[in-house]
Amino acid sequence: MLPLSLLNTAVRHPILVELKNGETYNGHLVNCDPWMNINLREVILTSPDGEKFWRLPECYIRGSSIKYLRVPDEIIDMVKESQHKERRAQTGGAGPSGRGGAPGGRGGNTRGRGR
Repeated sequence: MLPLSLLNTAVRHPILVELKNGETYNGHLVNCDPWMNINLREVILTSPDGEKFWRLPECYIRGSSIKYLRVPDEIIDMVKESQHKERRAQTGGAGPSGRGGAPGGRGGNTRGRGR
């Protein structure tokens, strides 16, 4: 599971972001770019010592300052389900091995080839 696909699925859902300096941001994910820079809305910022809190209407967090992200379990389940559907679509629903038969899709018929 790629982190960006997880974050793109988490748009409009609540997430927790902890920065390398110890600050935590709880808010709803607005968007994320390929460098994991994120925008949050309805944010509660907690100081590193956990004693001070601020309410922010929105904030921007640079991806390189993120220590970790916590997303709801439902988001992880949604990503797993979509990846499973993509794999089945790519293999044509051919089963767990992803193979539909003999190479070339000919069903192993070699008559008329001189073998």
